[in-house]
Amino acid sequence: MTGGRAAPSAPYRPACTVRGAFCSLKQGDFECNSQPYHFYVAVDGTARAVGAATQSLGMNKFAGDCPAFIVVVEQPYNRSAAVGAKLKDQDYRAADIGLAVSQLVYRAHELGLSTCILGWFDEKTLQALLNTNARVRLIIAIGYARADDALRTKKRKSLEELVTWL
Repeated sequence: MTGGRAAPSAPYRPACTVRGAFCSLKQGDFECNSQPYHFYVAVDGTARAVGAATQSLGMNKFAGDCPAFIVVVEQPYNRSAAVGAKLKDQDYRAADIGLAVSQLVYRAHELGLSTCILGWFDEKTLQALLNTNARVRLIIAIGYARADDALRTKKRKSLEELVTWL
């Protein structure tokens, strides 16, 4: 999510809009196709608790105003994906989670939502809140950017630093 984050002045219906974003996962291309993840959608009081779990050491100050979050947890492989991961010494779950989150965020933007992928959080607090022992991998903050808050300039490597043409 860029700029300030706030609940809109009109009633916010995250379940309906976010549900539309989840539809993008049915058509996606994934590494191991076993969907080794689970999503928890937090709204209302649960959203406030998730936001608080992302704010230690002064991080993610905006999260207190976010109306919804998606907490992404890692699930076990299915049998064929587990065998492939072992044979190839690859953790396909990380790739699949990244691909799923990317598709979800792009679709949310198409539906008019603002998002921010968070990697700073208190995992133990979130596991207790969600009543799970699964590894929490990412959190997606969801809301609407304030109209008066401009998109900040991103610090990114140049294409020359990122890409080698052979």
